[in-house]
Amino acid sequence: MSDPFGLKASIRSVEDYPIAGVTFRDITSLLETPSAFVSACQELRRLSDAFGPTALVSIESRGFIFAGPVAYSLSLPMVLARKPDKLPNDTYQKAFDLEYGSTSLEIQKNTALSEVDRVVIIDDLIATGGTAIACAQLLQENFSVARENILILAVIDLPALGGSDAIVSSGYNVETLTEYS
Repeated sequence: MSDPFGLKASIRSVEDYPIAGVTFRDITSLLETPSAFVSACQELRRLSDAFGPTALVSIESRGFIFAGPVAYSLSLPMVLARKPDKLPNDTYQKAFDLEYGSTSLEIQKNTALSEVDRVVIIDDLIATGGTAIACAQLLQENFSVARENILILAVIDLPALGGSDAIVSSGYNVETLTEYS
């Protein structure tokens, strides 16, 4: 159980949520612990900066919380990847499966991204990897961002669900701050 930044002490585990048999890793307690939140944001910033991004993409909704401070500290644009019908302009959409359902992500068509960009995608957690992969594919398919120019970052990894492995197998870079077996 990797926890190099000591974040686990600030992350609650909630059994049988949102469905029976699932252990939900609740980051609200991390957000309520300033030292842990600052530590997580600083490390996400360091990893982002090392990648040399030109933009950040944040995944709804908890990814917004972490991407905002990183985008601010690096003076980068922050693109929102949202659930359906949450954005005011025409969007590109990518459907995908979750560990307990299916959904899709949307990014506005008027977003200024192209093949020259290096993009960091930020979310709170990687489970099966479906959300992160769908977001990366959305960037590739609709904005021509090269696979090698995409880095996926998350605070929490659940390696038993295979998400990080699926991301790597799909050809994307991935880094996480802590993991739960």
